[in-house]
Amino acid sequence: MSERSEMTARPPRLRVYKTYKLFVGGKFPRSESGRVYEVTDENGGWLANAPLASRKDARDAVVAARKAFPGWSGATAYNRGQILYRVAEMLQDRREQFVAHGASDAEVDAAIDRWVWYAGWSDKVAQVAGAANPVAGPYFNLSTPEPTGVVAVLAPRDAPLLGLVSVLAPVIVTGNTVVVVASETAPLPALTLGEVLATSDVPAGVVNILSGRLAELAPPLAAHQDVNALDLTGAAGEPTLAAEWEAAAAGTLKRVRRPAVDPGAEDWAADPGTGRLLAFLETKTVWHPMGA
Repeated sequence: MSERSEMTARPPRLRVYKTYKLFVGGKFPRSESGRVYEVTDENGGWLANAPLASRKDARDAVVAARKAFPGWSGATAYNRGQILYRVAEMLQDRREQFVAHGASDAEVDAAIDRWVWYAGWSDKVAQVAGAANPVAGPYFNLSTPEPTGVVAVLAPRDAPLLGLVSVLAPVIVTGNTVVVVASETAPLPALTLGEVLATSDVPAGVVNILSGRLAELAPPLAAHQDVNALDLTGAAGEPTLAAEWEAAAAGTLKRVRRPAVDPGAEDWAADPGTGRLLAFLETKTVWHPMGA
């Protein structure tokens, strides 16, 4: 038998399923627990393996986000906008990979456009959220927005790419750093986005991505003393759990964005407006004497 015939006669090779890793501090560590779980498509077909992050992984992600905060919040708005626009370019280059992970062509295009839209807001937020306040006296009174700090975001379960971009981009464009808990049932777009961010200009630790059980990861993030704000979007449809996590966040005076009542209540394709841009900003007011 010729070599060519032997090659054609061989049985088909087994498919190698990718095992993703977490994205923490600009690196790709395995979960501290060593656990993974199977990710399947809507027909039950095996797509890949995703890490099951632990409470320790969540704490490590917060440490990375805190370390990155001074540099990212201190960067110029123009610089942040340019970096985020670069992410949109790389999303465009990987669009076929996101489609392979279950996102439609329309959703991928909308996610890229949404990222560009938020990148354009980087040097405009201060004009919308800031003000020169009239006061009775010879003073300038100026209010300017500042980032809240480290934000924990529970990504939505529906529209795992467009929804993810819609909750992530407005948090970081304003200078915050973030720990994202990916959609439990569809984590691959978030984990693939981590690969995009790692090869872009986003500094290590600005975005940290965990995958796993929402009920396991949300409580330590809600109660963590070094997390400044909590976005409960991914808890839509879980009012009891959302209330528990909000109560835990109250113990450390976190700013909390509550979830919608129903999982599909938010229209991710609609005009996002400025609500999420302003949700995790603080206002600093400065008094300055005139003529000095």
